[in-house]
Amino acid sequence: MEKHTTSGSAFTSGEWKDAQWQKKSAAQYKVYARMLQKGDKNQILKRLPDLHETAFTVIDCLNCAACCKNYSPRFKTPDIKRISKHLNMKESRFIDTYLRIDEDGDYVVKQTPCPFLGNDNRCGIYAVRPSDCERFPYTNEDVLVNRARITLKNSSFCPAVFFVLEKLLEVKENV
Repeated sequence: MEKHTTSGSAFTSGEWKDAQWQKKSAAQYKVYARMLQKGDKNQILKRLPDLHETAFTVIDCLNCAACCKNYSPRFKTPDIKRISKHLNMKESRFIDTYLRIDEDGDYVVKQTPCPFLGNDNRCGIYAVRPSDCERFPYTNEDVLVNRARITLKNSSFCPAVFFVLEKLLEVKENV
């Protein structure tokens, strides 16, 4: 999750163009799915870096942190090694203290919100956070189009994913 600060984000109140963005995202689910499956992937990928940057000029992750409050990243072996070293813990103790194995066989946090999330929505291990956290919400990479199921799930709780999908639709509708 990228941490940008912008005051007065429209997403803080849940509003986007006079509508609740989460309700609009749910209503647009099939439209997003069709665009991700049938859209010109090369054109979408070309636009992602700019849309990603624009999203984070209007969205402040510190006002939201829904990803950290409700979901867990995968903790891969390099993540576990790096974070446990940072915390001066043995890897086995780090795993026993904070992680469990999910239904996909991945290490994830035992409970939500993430134990490293502070009351101010800041990450206590931000400098060494898991690679999934560093890359989230994947709005500047091919995961957005190549893993549509994840993108659609993310659009239900992450305003940045919603924003990027809406902007992609706007261009498609204006062509």
